[in-house]
Amino acid sequence: MVPALAIGLAALLAACSSTPDDKTEKWSPNKIYAEAKDEMGSGGYDRAIPLLEKLEGRAAGTPLAQQAQLEKAYAQYKNNDQASALSTIDRFMKLHPASPAIDYALYLKGIVNFNDNLGAFAFLSRQDLSERDQKAAKESFEAFKELVTRFPDSRYTPDARARMTYIVNSLAQYEVHVARYYFSRGAHVAAINRAQSALTDYQDVPALEEALYILVRSYDELGMTQLRDDAKRVMEKTYPKSEYLSRGFRSKQDPWWKLW
Repeated sequence: MVPALAIGLAALLAACSSTPDDKTEKWSPNKIYAEAKDEMGSGGYDRAIPLLEKLEGRAAGTPLAQQAQLEKAYAQYKNNDQASALSTIDRFMKLHPASPAIDYALYLKGIVNFNDNLGAFAFLSRQDLSERDQKAAKESFEAFKELVTRFPDSRYTPDARARMTYIVNSLAQYEVHVARYYFSRGAHVAAINRAQSALTDYQDVPALEEALYILVRSYDELGMTQLRDDAKRVMEKTYPKSEYLSRGFRSKQDPWWKLW
């Protein structure tokens, strides 16, 4: 047993001796930060992250450490690691609730969730945010809402407001996507329930026109003529130029968000 133990210790020591030196060992915090920024500037987010983690430790308790934490969250987001980015942001806000950068942290949290669900770049894949799971969209909205409420004069607030509008529209459209799916499968009661949810929960959004049309068609399929006529009157009054009543469902709508 002794020779085996000796061999194991020797292997361990050899492994330790082969560990590469830490090139940042003698660097100042400012130099580490500068190197990390250079890496991020050239798209090397995966290389910037460990540098920023070292900076957090070296500059602990200073504003630079806080900056490093936020920069790391951004680098993680750009490195397509949304889960780590959100974890870093939440940790920052918990540790530094009075930081002057809290508005940016909230904005970044909103952005990470927003783009995790395609968001502004949906047009690249021709898939609209409303066609995907809505958990990230709702979390994005809450982060932007907190930013707008707590920091109305923040430089990030105007963009957050615009994104909130987009998200509300997409959440309403999601309900309509589901309602349309149920209608196409002949589940007319379920279609009515989802269309009514959109009409109840949201106001002044484009998706409501189709929600009303789904009600009209679903009530008609169920033979509920009075409710059908009521829904049709509301639709004609609210959307007097609607093409749904004359042309029916569109095969593929041009997304309203193309102007984003």
